[in-house]
Amino acid sequence: MTPDRITISVIQHRLESIVQEMGEAMLRTAYSQILNSSRDFSTAVFDGEGRLAAQAEHVPIHVGALPWAVKAVAEYFAGRIRPSDVYLLNDPYHGGNHLPDLTVLLPVFVGERLAFWSINRAHQSDIGGATHGAYNPGATEIWQEGIRIPPLKLYDAGQLRDDVMQMVALNVRHPDDFLGDLRAMLGSARVGERRLLKLIDDYGAETATAAVGEVLDSAERQSRACIREWKDGVYRGLSVLDDDGHGIEDIKLRATVTKKGDSLIVDLTHCDPQVIGFVNSSYPNTISAVHMALAYLLDPRIPKNEGTFRPVEIKAKQGTIVWPYPPAPVTLATNHCAQDIAEAIIKALAPACPERAIAGWGRRFRIALKGVNPRTGRPFIWHMFHARPGGGATAVGDGWETAGEGQAAGGIKFGSVEVAEVRFPLTFEHHEFRAGSGGDGMHRGGVGAVLRLRMDIEEPAVANTAGDGVRHAPYGLRGGQDGLPHRYRLLSRGRPVRVLKTKEVGVPVRPGDVFLVESSGGGGYGPPSKRAPEARARDRANGFVTGRKPRSRSAKRRSSSEPH
Repeated sequence: MTPDRITISVIQHRLESIVQEMGEAMLRTAYSQILNSSRDFSTAVFDGEGRLAAQAEHVPIHVGALPWAVKAVAEYFAGRIRPSDVYLLNDPYHGGNHLPDLTVLLPVFVGERLAFWSINRAHQSDIGGATHGAYNPGATEIWQEGIRIPPLKLYDAGQLRDDVMQMVALNVRHPDDFLGDLRAMLGSARVGERRLLKLIDDYGAETATAAVGEVLDSAERQSRACIREWKDGVYRGLSVLDDDGHGIEDIKLRATVTKKGDSLIVDLTHCDPQVIGFVNSSYPNTISAVHMALAYLLDPRIPKNEGTFRPVEIKAKQGTIVWPYPPAPVTLATNHCAQDIAEAIIKALAPACPERAIAGWGRRFRIALKGVNPRTGRPFIWHMFHARPGGGATAVGDGWETAGEGQAAGGIKFGSVEVAEVRFPLTFEHHEFRAGSGGDGMHRGGVGAVLRLRMDIEEPAVANTAGDGVRHAPYGLRGGQDGLPHRYRLLSRGRPVRVLKTKEVGVPVRPGDVFLVESSGGGGYGPPSKRAPEARARDRANGFVTGRKPRSRSAKRRSSSEPH
């Protein structure tokens, strides 16, 4: 029997509270700064049929790919999934986004029946491979990016396979931190298991299962009702990546979106061929990027679950950047080209639903540092999540200041400056808004940041960069101006200023060196002439504007000889 509407609503909100509690457990117990400060993880609950039932508001690109992970485990271990098992995977060719995103999958049984999956996907500070920090800009094949973990059992009927755990930990640079983070993921998934069993105990397995089906069907109806309001037609959008780090520039992501009635067909078959470097997107990551774009355009009150994305059909071609043949490297894909896939779709659909379209967000530009902390004598790996770029403006308001890149939409935080200075040999000489970086418009793009970061090390260190958005700035919409692109430099006494590329490996860093980071602003929305005078006065009072002239859409990188 179908549960009554009140029961369905209560169960829906119970599921949402469960994934939120799983996230809190993870946040409070993880070891690494990338997890306990920047929150680069996601939690979700699937039903026994492998359907996404609920997700927490963490990192959107993670969750859309999780159905492929559940499917990979269910198929590989068909007939062998038992109570108290725990599964582990990260391989993007077996259901993962990219290698740094480790996934813990815990099946929840009622008797002999698989009722739910409790899942945690978390980005690891290091995953082995040819270089530190889980991103290898020099990679030309996936084996150079880290250890590949296809679906495997970490717990077999409640018994830890400690040989497997130690084997995985042996392949990363900081095994103690890795094991602490993995145990935090396991604890988070077990919180989900306990709460799901309590839910079943309160309502019964049949009622809980039936309610999930109704929740998904309701989300589908709401999603279709929203899409039905958009204008029918065939729309095209284009997003362009700077390069792949191996000499291939201006990589084009093309989306043709057919909107008819209450459904969408997203055709990505005309994207550029796969490239040498790590900006290729695994197929699950591409599906997730499409779903992410749709989630951004839909009414925010619609729950984001499997039913929400039923109205969209996706077409892709293997051998392209959005579906490469193995063993292509793919580690940057959760940032780029995932964000760029979403951008192409949003730009395509902007004429169909202008009131929901979003101007361009700043792109990712990560720095990963490896060195020795002179205060402790211990080696460290630090990921720079500070100096976040600005968010894109919309039809109803300005973009968020320093909100981060579009693939996370504010879900990844930059964390405490003071905590970072205590944990690592760093000094934030200043960390402030980058005036004038947001695109002008009726609604202004969010501004980026300016950071001067001094290295308080006594021995030379090394940095890798991974990102995009130096040559191509965040786009404006409907008459809004583009934001400023990124500009990152390394200042070293007695040496010329080094303008950092978005994809470099092995950048030498000396004691006292300073990273000068100027992150991009978001794109503006609507003609600048329509911006309210009081909004302009507020921008001036807050130091958000400088009166700069408009930038072209493909702002070229400044010369390395420019003074700082």
